[in-house]
Parts: sequence; structure tokens; C-alpha cells
Amino acid sequence: MKTVPIDMPCPCGSGHTYGQCCRPFHRGDAEAPTAEALMRSRYTAFVAGDVDYLLRTWHPETRPAGLELDPALAWTGLQILRARRGGESDRAGTVEFRATYREGGQEHAQQEQSTFVREDGRWVYRDALSQS
Repeated sequence: MKTVPIDMPCPCGSGHTYGQCCRPFHRGDAEAPTAEALMRSRYTAFVAGDVDYLLRTWHPETRPAGLELDPALAWTGLQILRARRGGESDRAGTVEFRATYREGGQEHAQQEQSTFVREDGRWVYRDALSQS
């Protein structure tokens, strides 16, 4: 796992520092209040290589038994394109995003529409419709 300094801008692009943004979720000190916040924190977990957090925030029906992240990928940016529902009082929501990464010296992008649901009062990632 890579260390993300608490005073650096959060990789999720929120404009806050990592310590003010995704770190409390990763450490288990707080739960993401919205589907978008969970999406952002999961992206940051990919940046940091935090497999435990990714598995912990995955719906039990769709969660893989294990997860191995590719160390050759360097995540370079997240853009939230649209969020539908997924607010603090919703039971489900969808977040469409575009994540960029570098692999083998080349830039790539992944665009996806992810679905999130509340499970036992907390947001979890359910599944995704890949778009590129």
C-alpha cells in the first residue's frame, strides 16, 4: 500500500486535503455520507493501493473473494461526470465518472457508471456498466 500524505490534495479531486477528505473513510473513522463521496474514496483507495477498503466497501453479493491491483497502473485523475440520487437520505444512487491512468508510459481513461446502495445504513459499491 502507498502512503498518501494527510496534508496533500486528496487524489479524488475534492479540493480538500487527504486528511480532511478520504482518510477518515479509509481508516474507518467515518462512513461516506453519499454515493459520490464513496466513489471518490474508492478512487483514492485505488491510488493508495488500499485493497482492504475496496473490499470492505463492496456489496457482499458482487464482491470478489480477493482483489489484486496492478502495480504498473498509476492513477492520475478523477472527474465526476454525473451523480444521480445517492444523497444522504437515498437508498441507491449512480455515479458516472472518468478516471485517467498511466500504464507503460501511455495515458488511458476508464469511464464507468457505478451503482451504489445502502447496506446496513452505509453506502457500498454494487456494480458498474463499463463505458470505455
